[in-house]
Amino acid sequence: MAATAIGLCEFIDAAPSPFHACVTVAQRLAAAGYTELAESDRWPQAPGRYFVVRAGSVVAWDSSRHGDDPAPFRIIGAHTDSPNLRVKQHPAREVAGWQMVALEPYGGAWLNSWLDRDLGISGRLSVLDPSRGIGIHHHLVRIDEPILRVPQLAIHLADDRKAVALDPQRHLNAVWGESGRTPDFLGYVAERAGVEPRDVLGFDLMTHDLAPSALTGVGDVFVSAPRLDNQASCYAGLEALLAAGVGRYVPVLALFDHEEVGSTSDHGAGSDLLATLLERITLAAGGDREDFLRRLAGSTLASADMAHASHPNYPDRHEPAHQIAVNAGPVLKVQPNLRYATDGRTAATFALACAQAGVALQRYEHRADLPCGSTIGPMSAARTGIPTVDVGAPQLAMHSARELMGARDVAAYAAALTAFLAPD
Repeated sequence: MAATAIGLCEFIDAAPSPFHACVTVAQRLAAAGYTELAESDRWPQAPGRYFVVRAGSVVAWDSSRHGDDPAPFRIIGAHTDSPNLRVKQHPAREVAGWQMVALEPYGGAWLNSWLDRDLGISGRLSVLDPSRGIGIHHHLVRIDEPILRVPQLAIHLADDRKAVALDPQRHLNAVWGESGRTPDFLGYVAERAGVEPRDVLGFDLMTHDLAPSALTGVGDVFVSAPRLDNQASCYAGLEALLAAGVGRYVPVLALFDHEEVGSTSDHGAGSDLLATLLERITLAAGGDREDFLRRLAGSTLASADMAHASHPNYPDRHEPAHQIAVNAGPVLKVQPNLRYATDGRTAATFALACAQAGVALQRYEHRADLPCGSTIGPMSAARTGIPTVDVGAPQLAMHSARELMGARDVAAYAAALTAFLAPD
């Protein structure tokens, strides 16, 4: 099935948290004949299509066409997490007759965009499992009902009617109910998840905007959705892996959690996850560490993360002569101080992939007088030694609760990534 804007909307709506994104990807992979492997098990020696899930990250690969051939890897890396508001460990608050839930920002959330939205709850509960003795079960939870809302201050009460400065400690707690008439929040979430509140030992809970993803603009030329950064890249990368034909490389899809907060976790891009799995792929096929290092030397990684489209209301915020349009093709991202990992070698590799896919390529550089964001690209390149190119699809309102991209860019992005995985 080819990548489509509608398919992207369906993917995003199915994945309000990184854990749900992994489940959504895993379901698609299993339907396409991929087998899930446990990291604690001995892996099969037979080549095939496999994937591994570690918390909010998933890595998949297709070695079915290579046997024991130590072919190099072509890797698409992206991230499953997005900036949002997350639930504090002691969430209960009572203020001025309101029952509140204490929240705090995750990543570089554009805070004002989260005000006055109907919010649901998603994430994971870590629950005592009596059937396993002292075992722990990780239980996904999703409540798609408007149970939370972070209210804006009325303009009449503001010191400055042009803007209100938001304090992340005081101004982002959510209204949840009436004081004295509202159940315990964590108990309510546990019951909705079908588990006993007393069995909940830990949790990773976050809010999500309940407005569904949609095609917008005259002629449905745009995608309006939450979490385009970076679930649009997860979707395009997944479609590329599933569409990649027979080639001289082993295609790999690596979707990491925690990019928005630095990737320094046991399953972020700064962990050993990717390097360890690539080595185990080699060892399971009968190779040794020498074979593994030889494979890395011939491999290339595409760090797929969304890119800034030129903003029509703020055109001065962009580098002159580097204007980026939506529905005009994927974006090659370059930053000489290595906020992006692209160099001339890897830029040429992706430019060739775009040419082979028949899609236009746009080239982006950030204004030199503005701080530039980064991606998993530089970290993954340093961690593995694999030459890396940073690419993306253009969008507006990055890190807002709701973002905007071109509908036609979805297919173009996936086509370029497909050609990158399996070049002619």
